[in-house]
Order: sequence, then structure tokens, then C-alpha cells
Amino acid sequence: MARLRDPKQIVDALRGGDRGALARALSLVEQGGTPSREIGALAYPLGGQTYTVGLTGAPGAGKSTLTSALIAELRGRGETVSVLAIDPSSPFTGGAILGDRVRMQDHALDDGVFIRSMATRGHLGGLALATPQAIRVLDAAGAPWVLLETVGVGQVEVEVAGAADTTVVVVNPGWGDAVQANKAGLMEIADVFVINKADRAGVNDTRRDLETMLEMTDIRQGDWRPPILATVAARSEGITELWDAVGEHRAHLDATGGLQRRREKRLLDELRTIVARSLERRAYELTSSESFEALHADVVARRLDPDAAADRIIDPVT
Repeated sequence: MARLRDPKQIVDALRGGDRGALARALSLVEQGGTPSREIGALAYPLGGQTYTVGLTGAPGAGKSTLTSALIAELRGRGETVSVLAIDPSSPFTGGAILGDRVRMQDHALDDGVFIRSMATRGHLGGLALATPQAIRVLDAAGAPWVLLETVGVGQVEVEVAGAADTTVVVVNPGWGDAVQANKAGLMEIADVFVINKADRAGVNDTRRDLETMLEMTDIRQGDWRPPILATVAARSEGITELWDAVGEHRAHLDATGGLQRRREKRLLDELRTIVARSLERRAYELTSSESFEALHADVVARRLDPDAAADRIIDPVT
């Protein structure tokens, strides 16, 4: 079959279970531009059912292994699941450095699992805007669960993971790991804490540090207090308890109206980001024109002050 190019045909095909069309739609979303917007516009009215779970934490915390174990847990419960592995962009190709074939290989041939690595590439606004658009595509395709796994704890990764319905923050045993989580801003976005690699020494100390920081920051989401769980993902230990905690958090959000509020806030933030990025692009265009160069020359010659020059760039009529 020839590769579909028309956005409506792509969306119709992915709704019918065509995994190739789904992959094509996600590629268009990553690349940005008009096709991405068309895909998003078609997918948006079809969604609203997918539940997203973000997993974030410092590199080496075992997030990929934990994600793989969660996939197995979900499949064992008869659920289908999609995974977005949020990777940094390659400075050479713009693509994801860590591919989905490197991760979670045990699930590669399972039709009930869809795994995709995402990088910034050319999308206006980067991952902060490409990710929700990708989730909407998966939502339109009928994915009941989406796991968002981020590679690091930079600003973008924390923003992406924190925009999930439930956010799981992963740390390891050992002095200072919980402190680093606090410095990275993970305490504020965590709905569930996981001390992974709990077969190592220092689990109790890390748990105590997290408890102390929760008390110091007094972080609450309604009356929800983030639980602290221990796992050994490589042996699938504690995974059932972790997924049960995710389910408890979802039930709490449903019961309190928190899920609707979170999603409304998420859309508000996304809308503001889209406007800001569009204005940034417009500003770049305005400062790349011949008229801008002439105004710059006037400023250099002190015939015009910078504020007045900026006003003329923004509104040439004045």
C-alpha cells in the first residue's frame, strides 16, 4: 500500500487500526507545519478518552526498565497501551537519539503495544507542543493508556511529564538523590514517587528524605498526598503496587473533579504557548527585514532610541 499523504485519509486509517497510518501521523506532528496542524485539527474532536501517565527522573534511574515492566503489567490486565519515549534531539539529524527499538524490546512484536520515540525536530514550540498533539493522535486511534517517559530532568522534560494526568517521579536509593529531585522541580509535579532499584542500600534514607521534603514544601493536590513506593523494575517487583497507586490517583481525580481541572489547565497552558511561539516567530520575521536594518542604523546613529524603534517595528503605522 502506498504511503498515505492526505491528513484526513491518515486519520481515518489510524482510527481503523492502521499502525502505519498512526506512525505517519506522529511523524507529521513531530515535523510541525501545516500537515501537523491539519492532523491535530482532525484528531482533536475524536479524543477525550486516553489517560496519560508521565514517568520522569534523573538519567539512570531505570525509567525505561520501569516503563517496560508497566507495559507487561498492563498487558497482563488485558489492557492495550501506547508509549511516547521523549528523547533529546540529535544535533546532526534532529531525530531521537534513543530509538524505540533500543528500549522495551520485549514488547516490540505485541500488537497490544505501540511504542514511539519523539524528538523536538521542527515543531514550533518543540516537545511542549508536539507531545500533546501526539497524545491527541493516539487518543483518536483509541489508545486507552499512554505512558510518557522522559529521558532527563531538564525544563522541557519536567514540563512534559508534569502535563500528564498522573505523574510518576522515579529516584534511586542513595544519599542526595531525593535532594536532586527537589532541585529539579520534580517535587511539585509528582503524584506518585517511586524508589526504583530498591534492592540497593539506602532505600529507607531516600524515603525519609522524600517524606521530609514533602512536609517542608507542603505540596498537596487537594487532599492527595503522593505515596512513596519501592520497586525493582528489573525483576518486576513492586510494579503491581505502583500501577494500583496510579489507579488510586485516577480515582481520586475523578471523584474530586481534579482530572477535568488538570486538563483545562493543560489546554490553557498549551494555548498560551502556541500564542507565545507564534508571536516569537512573527518577531523573528519582523527583525529580519530591510526596514528593520534601516531602523537599526537609526538607533546606532542615535537618531532614534531603541524603544521608539521597537514601536515602529511592531506597529509601522504609528
